[in-house]
Amino acid sequence: MLDDIKKTLWATADKLRANVDAAEYKHLVLGLIFLKYISDTFTARRAEIEARLKDPADDYYLADATPEDMAAELEDRDYFRAANVFWVPEGARWETVRALAKRADIGKVIDDTLTIIEAENPKLKGILDKRYARAQLPDGKLGELVDLISTIGFGTDAAVARDVLGQVYEYFLGQFASAEGKKGGQFYTPASIVKTLVAVLNPHSGQVYDPCCGSGGMFVQSEKFIEAHGGKIGDVSIYGQESNPTTWRLAAMNLAIRGIDFNLGKEPADTFTRNQHKDLRADFILANPPFNISDWWHGSLEGDPRWVYGDPPQGNANYAWLQHMLHHLKPTGRAGIVLANGSMSSSQNNEGVIRAAMVDADVVEVMIALPGQLFFNTQIPACLWFLAKQKKRQGEVLFVDARKLGQMISRVQTELTEAVIDRIAGTVAAWRGDAGAGDYQDEPGYCRSVPLAEIAQHGHVLTPGRYVGAEAVEDDGEAFADKMQKLTEKLGEQMAKGAELDALIRQKLGGLGYGF
Repeated sequence: MLDDIKKTLWATADKLRANVDAAEYKHLVLGLIFLKYISDTFTARRAEIEARLKDPADDYYLADATPEDMAAELEDRDYFRAANVFWVPEGARWETVRALAKRADIGKVIDDTLTIIEAENPKLKGILDKRYARAQLPDGKLGELVDLISTIGFGTDAAVARDVLGQVYEYFLGQFASAEGKKGGQFYTPASIVKTLVAVLNPHSGQVYDPCCGSGGMFVQSEKFIEAHGGKIGDVSIYGQESNPTTWRLAAMNLAIRGIDFNLGKEPADTFTRNQHKDLRADFILANPPFNISDWWHGSLEGDPRWVYGDPPQGNANYAWLQHMLHHLKPTGRAGIVLANGSMSSSQNNEGVIRAAMVDADVVEVMIALPGQLFFNTQIPACLWFLAKQKKRQGEVLFVDARKLGQMISRVQTELTEAVIDRIAGTVAAWRGDAGAGDYQDEPGYCRSVPLAEIAQHGHVLTPGRYVGAEAVEDDGEAFADKMQKLTEKLGEQMAKGAELDALIRQKLGGLGYGF
């Protein structure tokens, strides 16, 4: 049912954008969804508090309260902070915006509403994107968009409302990323990749960090994973950083609508040169940094303490990202990173030296090769690196080749199914020796545990296909000589048929005066 609602909402919203660029339009749509959500959850929380204040059996009961006493008590913001609900003043609520939707200056009304909400909620300062007055939508379309968002029913149950809104928001993020193509991929990592990272890392509590967090998908999936395994929202502390200001805002909204407390730094900033969390040592790090970025270097990074395993090449940031994450890991922490396949084997500009030092230091835990066509924005083949300073299984690296495990979901895109993600996570858990995970066994063509000495013999190349071998082929019981005889006869027949067709083509062309 919810899937149908999401698709209907998207189809209508996409139609309303007319010729507006998707990169611009997404901020208008997602900002309105956010405004509707915080208004609805405020109203629901206020009604809940009022009912409890009037209930003699409730701890909140306000005995002998006059209407004035009741009104004053409902202005106490602690009731709202306790439920992680934003304060929305009366004139800034969704009903006001909707009532004015047909006005010519509805864009300014929305901008003013967002300004009021920011002023009342310091956590949202600088996050809400006030661009509605200058939006280039055709006349009346912004009002229609307000009417459309009004149809999203979040209900009176705050937890249900949060989940519905979160799913609509996440679905729209994915659709915008698809519509934007390459540009959209800068802020959105496909869900199946994020789910794989989270399932393998198995975050349960503590500090979770993403130094290039995009729209915050890693954090959202971490929270979902924790809840699915019996934990609760708030068991982890969220730390992120993002250099793109508009994407930084998307992440803040994505987390806020789910009631997730977060610290994205005081401003959008470059992770390498303006590290917002210098003293952080995280339990879990999940990241999808931009692949092979070449313009990352700055002179101030010379001799940086993060470069423990060697100075990263100035023309490629891959090994800067890996070392940055190791630097920010607790001794007992784990990191999962998406990188281009070249990172597993490149020996250019010191990369091979750094990789060898990391392998020899036994901080590389698991390497996973991914199927192609997983991303919206690039066809570059990708892999997952998992790092740990104190590995459960020391002196070995687990290699998993998942290149053939993707499922096509459109003409141009692949995903990893839940079953495949569970298989990969189960394999890693068994290899680590986690309780209840069963015994680990190598599977030719899929996974193999490899000692560091063997990796060194291969020049410290970390490509899974080099180690897992070929998948066992089922024996059909037919003798090789018989099978070869049949194949040879078939090939002869096909070659004879090909010769007949060739002669026929020549004859036809000759009849047309084009003999050769």
